[in-house]
Amino acid sequence: MLGPAFVAAIAYVDPGNVAANLTAGARYGYLLLWVLVVANGMAVLVQYQSAKLGLVTGDSLPGVLGGRLRRGPRLAYWVQAEVVAAATDIAEVVGGAIALQLLFGVPLPLGGVIVGVVSMGLLLTQNRYGQRRFESVVVALLAVITIGFLCGLVVSPPDARGVLSGLVPRFDGPDSVLLAASMLGATVMPHAIYVHSALVRDRHGKASGSARVRLLRATRWDVGTALVIAGLVNIGLLLLAASGLRGAAGTDSIEGAHAAIVVALGPAVGIAFAVGLLASGLASTSVGAYAGATIMEGLLHRRVPLLVRRVVTLIPAVVLLAAGADPTWTLVLSQVVLSFGIPFAVIPLVRLTRDRALMGTARNGPWLHAVLITVVVMVVALNLTLLYLLVAT
Repeated sequence: MLGPAFVAAIAYVDPGNVAANLTAGARYGYLLLWVLVVANGMAVLVQYQSAKLGLVTGDSLPGVLGGRLRRGPRLAYWVQAEVVAAATDIAEVVGGAIALQLLFGVPLPLGGVIVGVVSMGLLLTQNRYGQRRFESVVVALLAVITIGFLCGLVVSPPDARGVLSGLVPRFDGPDSVLLAASMLGATVMPHAIYVHSALVRDRHGKASGSARVRLLRATRWDVGTALVIAGLVNIGLLLLAASGLRGAAGTDSIEGAHAAIVVALGPAVGIAFAVGLLASGLASTSVGAYAGATIMEGLLHRRVPLLVRRVVTLIPAVVLLAAGADPTWTLVLSQVVLSFGIPFAVIPLVRLTRDRALMGTARNGPWLHAVLITVVVMVVALNLTLLYLLVAT
């Protein structure tokens, strides 16, 4: 019964997360480790709610909203959700293109096209062979990501005392606050929330009675296991940078971090890191295309083939790369766009999972609802803080 959460978890190990975690470790050592621990806990709560909604209703979050909103608000909601999905897709294609350049010296625009073509092949497995085969491919890529990003810890193991000190919440000046806000604020990804409900729907359909109880229990294991792995990857990236790249110049970009890894830990670790980054870009852009199709189907009531959508959403990323846009800055801007979309995903999710008419006996109790409201307030506040600090600096 495991699988849907592992696909959604790819959003938590995408190129944007890689850049943020490496920068945090290289610049501040173990200081912001606690941020990732808190962020992962929040992600587990939110993603389980999305999965539960899909399992209980037999529909995706966009589908439920599309059935409740009038035409005007529904179209407006669709526009913001599509902008979020497009921003996500740009980030993933750019990250994959950077990986191809690091590995083979491929020009960034050509690398973007290659990433798009390969991701079409991944999506084709879902169209031709079904949901479980697609999940298997994505889980295999998650394994490559995990090995590629964590193997450096064998060469440069973290300091145990430093790790323990990093679990104590604290900051070191306004720059560390900015970085922590970006790490926390970009954790709960809107497209991951939209797509998780659809993944569960496509795998299990609408469940009721004892079958629903059994599937909800399995879903908790699915979400917990998948996001623990994703959290360990993120934590491992920060520990790798803290133990091997502390104070190294140029680590505010993925290319610079890769160069520093090669110098500090050797070319073999550098290759493994680049392979992990490539797997991250390929897997996350495929999941992003799946999310975009879910959004369009639920809010416009039109099913667009995944491959057609993949071609359309690939164009902006390739154009940006061909125009000479700085790839790291493109990743940063995409995260800013994502922050605007977070409230539109998490607030309806929390309200819907408390709705007795919709969820029945599976609706959230008052204590869990209060915890989720606290998480929503924290996520929205942190994203507003991130936007303010980005404008101010």
